[in-house]
Amino acid sequence: MDLLSRSQGSETFDLSWSGLHLLSFVPGLSQAIGGLPTTTLFTLLLSAAVLLKLVQSLAMYLAAVNVGYFSARVNAEVTGLIHHQILRLTLACASHYPVGDLTAYASGGPAAVMNQITIASSFIVNMMMVLVYLVVLISLSPWLLAAAVLMAFALMLLQRELLPRIRHRAFEQQAIVVGISTRITENIQGLRLLHTSGQLEAADRGLLEKMGELESNTRSISKLNAVTAPVTIFLPMAMIALIAGLSLLVFGARNSGVLPSLVTFVVALQRLNGSFGSVAANFSSLNANSAAIHRLNEILDPIDKTFRRQGGIPFQRLSESIELKNVSLSYTPGSTPAVRDVSLTIPRGHTLALVGASGAGKSTIADLLVGLYDPSSGKILVDGVDLSSFDLLSWQQKLGVVSQDTFLFNASIAYNIGFGTPGATILEIEAAAAKAQATGFISSLPSGFGTIIGERGYRLSGGQRQRISLARAILRNPELLILDEATSALDSQSERLVQQAIEQFERQHTVLVIAHRLSTIVNADLICVMDEGSIVERGNHLALLAKDGRYANLWRQQSQQTVQGLSITPTP
Repeated sequence: MDLLSRSQGSETFDLSWSGLHLLSFVPGLSQAIGGLPTTTLFTLLLSAAVLLKLVQSLAMYLAAVNVGYFSARVNAEVTGLIHHQILRLTLACASHYPVGDLTAYASGGPAAVMNQITIASSFIVNMMMVLVYLVVLISLSPWLLAAAVLMAFALMLLQRELLPRIRHRAFEQQAIVVGISTRITENIQGLRLLHTSGQLEAADRGLLEKMGELESNTRSISKLNAVTAPVTIFLPMAMIALIAGLSLLVFGARNSGVLPSLVTFVVALQRLNGSFGSVAANFSSLNANSAAIHRLNEILDPIDKTFRRQGGIPFQRLSESIELKNVSLSYTPGSTPAVRDVSLTIPRGHTLALVGASGAGKSTIADLLVGLYDPSSGKILVDGVDLSSFDLLSWQQKLGVVSQDTFLFNASIAYNIGFGTPGATILEIEAAAAKAQATGFISSLPSGFGTIIGERGYRLSGGQRQRISLARAILRNPELLILDEATSALDSQSERLVQQAIEQFERQHTVLVIAHRLSTIVNADLICVMDEGSIVERGNHLALLAKDGRYANLWRQQSQQTVQGLSITPTP
């Protein structure tokens, strides 16, 4: 083994074991520097160290900026991609996911990708540093390199034991976090139910239990992650002690020549150890982040998902009629059909009413016409053209839908009425509100049409929300207006006013009405009575009463309820 020695009476260094030994790899450079005076050589080395540190600092700055820029871009891209993916899903597919689950996808996905980028960047830098220090150790002595290899092997064995456990805990933690997000979202959405049922404290306890699970899991992950650092600190010192002891045994009194090389090795080994520790930490972080990445891939993977129909003929207007020909729908393969073999025609400008018990298939017919589901068999023809041939978005933009489950945004009344009708003026919004008999209560609000109505319109009554929804549909001037129990939340006076507005609207538009109260559909052009997914009776109000079938029976029952127990049954 070459030993570091300084020539007696000379101001030059033997490069064989000094810190300049690495320069021997550059032809001619070692001879030129080796003959320099000590002071000059020291100044050069100090200047080189400062210059290298400056380069390292600039490189670190540029790397941090690039990673930051790239992470910001990825955050925007991934958030948009997740949102786009969720909106691409059919309603049936999206409905399988809890709202809190979808919210967790949108919020957790970008963070997982950004974390992955940061870890990967750090991993690349640390691996480059490992290679640099390995080159230094090889230049010093292949035998000393064996110590570094032994240390790396020990760390590898340690990581082999730790990483599966960290990964398992990470997947458990991800599931707990999603559960917490879902629970919080549902509790906020169901505040009214929690208040009215006295379950506020129970909901709070349930969340605290989930938080306890998260705390326990996080502690376990922390313990696993904390193992690597102490080991990486202890191993190099053990290696150094071992090498120093061996040098004493081998060289005895001649060990003074070994000390300079040992010092150089200790410094390089310490740096290599730090890089090894960082690489091990990167592996642990990658495994901990793998659960979040796996979850992101779950929502982005198209397997086992159904997507909205894209493309087709742009729909312009309804000219003749909408026809259902032998339409059946089963929500899942092999299940009982929600509607079966339904055939009916809705001429333009006519009103069709669907009545029947809950679960008879009335709302399913409406969902089929909106395009939320495709028929399992049969066809829906619009002016003789299969509905599946039209661009779905252009078709839905020509519809107006008012359901009993009214959704309103936490925004102004004007915004909620104008939603879905870009460019609508305030005068048009006010006119639509007047037709929906909503102007009266809107004018009594503090800010009128500018009043913020709260989440899902909770500051309004059920009847007021339905009138806002009806005004929204009227404003669109739809080719087909679908009213699914549109007056179910109204009192008698409001119902009468809204019914008058609907009747005026029906004279110029095609309307599908789903009603429980038969008094609201007596003027319909065609009334279909449904039972277990099939149409069992059809005709206008008078014709169905004359048949004395199910419709007539329903009419008598509701009429008797109206007169509140009087023995006289009103005549139609």
